[in-house]
Amino acid sequence: MSEQPQAQTGPVVIDEEALAAKRQPKKSAVAALVGSALEYYDFFIYASASALVFNVLFFDQSNPAMATILSLATFGVAYIARPLGAIVLGRWGDRSGRKNVMIFTLFMMGFATIAIGCLPTYGQIGVLAPVLLVVCRLLQGFSAGGEQSSANSMSLEHAPDNRRSFTTGWTMFGTQLGQVLAAGVFIPMSAMGHEFFYSIGWRIPFWASAFVLVAGWLIRRHLEEAPQFEAQVAAEKGTSIDEADTKQLTSQKEPMKILFQRYPTQLVRVLILALHNFETTIFSVWALAYGKARGIPEAHMLGQTVVVQFSALFAIPFWTWLADKIGRKKVYIGGYFVVAVLLFFYMNALQTASIVGVYVLGFVMQGLFYSAVNGVWPSFYGEQFPTKVRLSGTALATQIGFAVTGFAPTIAAALMVGRSHFLPVYLLTVGIMAVVMITAGTAKETAFKSLTQLDREADERELDRFGNVM
Repeated sequence: MSEQPQAQTGPVVIDEEALAAKRQPKKSAVAALVGSALEYYDFFIYASASALVFNVLFFDQSNPAMATILSLATFGVAYIARPLGAIVLGRWGDRSGRKNVMIFTLFMMGFATIAIGCLPTYGQIGVLAPVLLVVCRLLQGFSAGGEQSSANSMSLEHAPDNRRSFTTGWTMFGTQLGQVLAAGVFIPMSAMGHEFFYSIGWRIPFWASAFVLVAGWLIRRHLEEAPQFEAQVAAEKGTSIDEADTKQLTSQKEPMKILFQRYPTQLVRVLILALHNFETTIFSVWALAYGKARGIPEAHMLGQTVVVQFSALFAIPFWTWLADKIGRKKVYIGGYFVVAVLLFFYMNALQTASIVGVYVLGFVMQGLFYSAVNGVWPSFYGEQFPTKVRLSGTALATQIGFAVTGFAPTIAAALMVGRSHFLPVYLLTVGIMAVVMITAGTAKETAFKSLTQLDREADERELDRFGNVM
């Protein structure tokens, strides 16, 4: 009978010097950036298409208002699959490594997006068209359930301890870059005339996903596994990170069991924090449809999005750098509070069809201050969990939270039925934002401790509360 591994009876001991020697912060940041660029390139072209195209091409036009609601609902359907992807891919990543998940999600997201660009329309195959659209969207959602959290965990665990927020923030830099790329492809297509756009133009952005897919694969295939994960598993097995054959390392622990039994408070807290995405989904999707309905041309609605995302490319590195200096919570809460105030004026600009107001307020609100939240959350949320359950915890909590926010455009569209004023949508959005800010205030500040310290403290708390560490 083969010898069974001994149960861990105390905090895992990790060699800090060996860990530092194996870090690849730049390469991990680039790998995370490219994957996030693909995910959010796909996200934005789908968001734009669901607001501007799918309601016409994939649904019965006998009731245009219902077609719009159903089209926006297909955008939210992906968020149903995200928690399932988080459970499956999060467990896989915490047991067998982050790199495997990052490559798998890259290909699943890319292939599903390309497939959407090949789908026949409602006029060609009837009700089967939206069914196929939903299937592809579900595959995108399953992939997204593990993509961002695995990329965040990888870059966080490769980063120097005094630059974790800055290094991990490049994941979100990738999200903004993906949206800029998407708009750069989508806007010219929409500007080439109604007939071209609704026949073949809308498909081209989906097909172009293939180029981002190839770029992501070329970068990610050479990335080393996250050293914090390797060190954790090596220590569990009673060896050192230098002596272990890290390609063969697989954690003996069951991350989901540990997560639910021993970290429920952190899980619920990060789930609530993930509702920060409600506001940005309203901005990215519902505002497109609302602005169009109020008479703002599609080109301007898409154009202001490009301005916002492009400005975020510069704002995110600043906020993440600042979060390493003064702490995650101050930057996160402060930025979100400003967004909550400015959101009222932005929605008013949409209602009055003020093109200048939409551009200026979108730039300041979303481009500058929302970047404080968007840049900091990957490190802030990831540091709430120890290494052994980091990917499972962040993936599951954020994807459940994002699942709720994915239906924000549908909820907002339903609230606006029979109304012309934006106030119900604003009050709902700012109420959720208030809950997020209060919850952020209850989280521990993690900026000034190493990941090894945070892991050790988590192990010690487990010993105090539950006895032997699982």
